[in-house]
Amino acid sequence: MIPVQGYEGRAVAVLGLGRSGLATCRALAAGGAVPLAWDDSPESRARAEAEGIALHDLARADWSQIAALVTSPGIPHLYPAPNRHIAAALAAGVPVDNDIGLFFRSFATAQTIEMDQPPKVVAVTGSNGKSTTTALIHHILTAMGRPSQMAGNIGTGVLSIDPPQEGEVIVLELSSYQTELARALTPDIAVFTNLSPDHLDRHGGMGGYFAAKRRLFAEGGPDRAIIGVDEIEGLFMAGQLAEAAEDGRVIRISSGQKLAGPGWNIFARKGFLAEYRAGRQVASIDLRAMPGLPGAHNHQNACAAYAVARSLGAAPRLVEDAMASFTGLPHRSQLVTKTGGVRYINDSKATNADSAGKALQAFDHIRWLAGGLGKDGGIASLAPYLDRVAKAYLFGHSARDFALQLGEHPHEIFDTLEQATASAIAEARFGDTVLLAPAAASFDQFPDFEARGAAFIAAVQAGLATHE
Repeated sequence: MIPVQGYEGRAVAVLGLGRSGLATCRALAAGGAVPLAWDDSPESRARAEAEGIALHDLARADWSQIAALVTSPGIPHLYPAPNRHIAAALAAGVPVDNDIGLFFRSFATAQTIEMDQPPKVVAVTGSNGKSTTTALIHHILTAMGRPSQMAGNIGTGVLSIDPPQEGEVIVLELSSYQTELARALTPDIAVFTNLSPDHLDRHGGMGGYFAAKRRLFAEGGPDRAIIGVDEIEGLFMAGQLAEAAEDGRVIRISSGQKLAGPGWNIFARKGFLAEYRAGRQVASIDLRAMPGLPGAHNHQNACAAYAVARSLGAAPRLVEDAMASFTGLPHRSQLVTKTGGVRYINDSKATNADSAGKALQAFDHIRWLAGGLGKDGGIASLAPYLDRVAKAYLFGHSARDFALQLGEHPHEIFDTLEQATASAIAEARFGDTVLLAPAAASFDQFPDFEARGAAFIAAVQAGLATHE
């Protein structure tokens, strides 16, 4: 646990008692603060009480006696409208923060400052690829024998990690909800993977969404910034952060284009990762045979993770060896099985059209399972990739809307993912890929993308068993 500093003997309101909220209560108490815990959900309050956490109804709070309000990322604090408790805190002039802000203000202690090799923090944000990039960085460091912990929007809550040891690297995945609100953001290395429309209702549009991501690089500034420049926003931000074209504090990364110039550039083309510094090639890695990193989108993730490892002093060959043993994350281009010449891929994490498009580009002869709770624009932007799709199997809330956007392209509508999967299995032929890349949120039929992915895996196993 990371005890929270700066609130000793003071009351701090905690809104939202999920994983991060409960960890925040514990970390505040460990640091000598008095947490005032609340959640509008009776089930969440019951879980908190079962852990011995005292509840305080924030609707009756005396905000003049509260030092700060710490809120969970899923609770709106600005758009489309602030939660009523957050609105009350803001009206009373009470600072609003989240566990990420508490982590950064509490991470450095007298003990860590005195270490010969103080621990470092790597923070990863972006629209797509955050989780895979974060996990890959952690895997590389662990494989090389460097102590590392992974936390944030993946795995452990940031305040629940163990106190860092000498030379350790803490790798954080941070969402736009987290970066927008955190009052302290001071990573040693910050990564921006890419940007595509998502969560626009929470950020008041694309500009607000980009601004939320950009705060990771503006609130104090990292020692090194690793920026994906395949979209104009990343290209713009890299230019804003660099003092000159040759500024090595900014590493530009790309998947698909060769980067030129006197700076530090890392890019992947045709399955090969290349590192250039001062206009000269430093290293090259063949990514094509790495089973945990299929497709151009994963090659961008590889570029980002490679850049972090190189920034931390790792040799290219050691990074390559570590990447080769990475097996990927569940529900992200996950190979479920390959049988009868057919691959079954679970990319349930592809919750928007952009990420689904990256999955479609990674494979050929696809039997595509898509559907769920569609987002603005649906799947219209995926038209350029339909030549890779033999047939689409549509399910869930937005199935009929998706069907209209597919037009004459072969497709069929099903009520459930299980029905769609069974049909795809029955019709698959040698050389095909049965791909779950929903291009939609899961909340119409599943609690989260993990549950949807698990249902797909179960349906594949059941369907293959009936065809043996």
